Amino acid sequence: MEGETFLWLIRHATVDGVAGTIHAADAPANLGDRAQLEAVRQHLPRDAVSYASPSRRTVETARALGLDPVLVGEFSEQDFGDWTGRRHDELAATGGDAYAQFWSDPARARPPGGESFEDQVARVRLGLSRIGADSSTLVVHSGTIRAALCIALGLEPQAALRFVIDPLSLTRIDRLASGWRVVSVNHRVA
Repeated sequence: MEGETFLWLIRHATVDGVAGTIHAADAPANLGDRAQLEAVRQHLPRDAVSYASPSRRTVETARALGLDPVLVGEFSEQDFGDWTGRRHDELAATGGDAYAQFWSDPARARPPGGESFEDQVARVRLGLSRIGADSSTLVVHSGTIRAALCIALGLEPQAALRFVIDPLSLTRIDRLASGWRVVSVNHRVA
């Protein structure tokens, strides 16, 4: 890839739904915090190419930020398969050994019918390779941002799961000729 790439990764707004749920792709964003959305918008580069996961919450957040994103399937959140739409506390109580085993190795384990975080990292790597030089914004999920940080820092996937990525936070990474540079992680603008 020719030239330098500057990436502003924005985690979508909170989901307008029950907290503690593994939300499906069609879960809507809660866009009620207009002041925070405007603060984030002010920190984004002008005339950047915009990308988003095809999930409803990322697209709605991107549009609320005044962006018209290209949808990239590789930037989707980790697929939790049969657990999608269910609450973590319910799964902990009724999920049996599969749920407990998943949390003993969350980077490599796969939920029933889903994918591992390692699978997500591979997917995100492919998506990032398709972004050209110059400035881009990516409105995506916490897992997608953790995967991008895993790639940029050359981390083991297990270590990347330690990053906290809050809703409407900014993470900034650059792809330079000499390699990746991490500018900021989970920056909460005001």
